Amino acid sequence: MLKKTLLLMTSLLVSSYGQADGCADWTNHELRKLRSSESINFCEFEGKPLLIVNTASNCGFTPQFKSLEAVHQKYKDQGLVVLGFPSNDFFQEEGDEKDTAKMCYLNYGVTFTMLSPIPVRGSDAHPLFKYLGDNAGSPKWNFNKYLVSADRKTITKYGSLTKPDGEKFQQALLGLLDNK
Repeated sequence: MLKKTLLLMTSLLVSSYGQADGCADWTNHELRKLRSSESINFCEFEGKPLLIVNTASNCGFTPQFKSLEAVHQKYKDQGLVVLGFPSNDFFQEEGDEKDTAKMCYLNYGVTFTMLSPIPVRGSDAHPLFKYLGDNAGSPKWNFNKYLVSADRKTITKYGSLTKPDGEKFQQALLGLLDNK
């Protein structure tokens, strides 16, 4: 009987691992981390404001990784989650994830969550970016930034030219954190 109970409890634990029963919003997606076999379900960030960025390793805006990391370090304790999504939609991403990882982790010291490459625009866009595009505008280039409120009701898009450490973006970010 004890063995059967333990087996049932283990089965329930395993079946619920990685799933968020209460998360039914548009962020309920599981994606693999960059150069890893580990996946994360974005529902684990429920109730936290998000900064979602489509990235590329060989773009004129690639140095923004440095200021994105600074934003991550500055605001992570206030609940901000920074998520980077490499994409080759603009033909400026490495062909191998190890090269993308090297650019992010070694060249720019990125510690925020980077995901495996996905399409971010057009008919092939991942559903997460399809939703962002439908509600705030699709990425027109690399390093578009989406600020998403903790309740997921407000999404504000900033283009590639907007610097993460710029005054306009910082004010928006602080407003987002104040309203979480």
